[in-house]
Amino acid sequence: MDSRLAEKIQQLKKDKNAVILAHYYVDGKVQAIADFVGDSYYLAKVAKKVEQQTIVFCGVSFMGESAKILNPEKQVLLPDLTADCEMAHMVKEGKIEQMRAQYKDLAVVCYINSTAELKTKSDVCVTSSNAVKIVKALPNKNIFFIPDENLGRFVKEQVPEKNVILNDGFCPKHKVITAKQVLDAKNAHPNALVLTHPECVKEVLDISDYIGSTSGIIDYAKQSDKNEFIICTEVGVLYQLQNDNPNKKFYFVDPCPVCSDMKKITLEKIVNVLETGENSVEIDDLVRELALKPLDKMLELAK
Repeated sequence: MDSRLAEKIQQLKKDKNAVILAHYYVDGKVQAIADFVGDSYYLAKVAKKVEQQTIVFCGVSFMGESAKILNPEKQVLLPDLTADCEMAHMVKEGKIEQMRAQYKDLAVVCYINSTAELKTKSDVCVTSSNAVKIVKALPNKNIFFIPDENLGRFVKEQVPEKNVILNDGFCPKHKVITAKQVLDAKNAHPNALVLTHPECVKEVLDISDYIGSTSGIIDYAKQSDKNEFIICTEVGVLYQLQNDNPNKKFYFVDPCPVCSDMKKITLEKIVNVLETGENSVEIDDLVRELALKPLDKMLELAK
């Protein structure tokens, strides 16, 4: 069944002049048929470069929005419109204006895991792979980092010369990973290195051997001469880790972190949007214009 769907998708891509982008957290079957697989930063760059007129974005809604903001002339399709990211909405209304009034030289630094509306109120976007670099490059002393508190705290520690003000947002799947769970996994696999996404809480970061973006974790595991790893991020990353390292072992904490929204993306839904053109991402012109500025600034500063 999966092979028939995969063949159908390949044919539909040719017929519709389409390209498929997939995030590392979607199901492995979806990653297997995608033209490009990566983290948020990589996919944002790819979205600007692809020649195809239709982008099928296999991820959650903010990713499709970002692709459309960067490519207004292209059709961007989401296999499931209900696939959302809770953290993308986690900034209280009025908080940004309050911070701008309080700090005159404030830069609002917005994690790309955010709605288009939040991006319109921001000065620059970042991803987990470039946040430290971009915050260091900004001339502003005061930084309001939205929406993720944990990534913000990680940046704050790496850039002590800046006054990084934290917001109280979080990724529910990363926040629930505890230090005890990691230590339990470490006790079960004493030779394993702990590789952790910075959306995890500080107590987990403090006992990790490596902290980095999803792509950073994948690269670290590939280049390491070690053979066992405890992975502190969403389980979808296992597909690429195993592809790259068939002789290495990867473990996750118990319970395993699973993003149910990312797992809503299926081969059947990809076929459906390619056939019908449904679930097209539409963004108001003014919103797109305002949200494009921080995204473009991210791509410029992260070069």
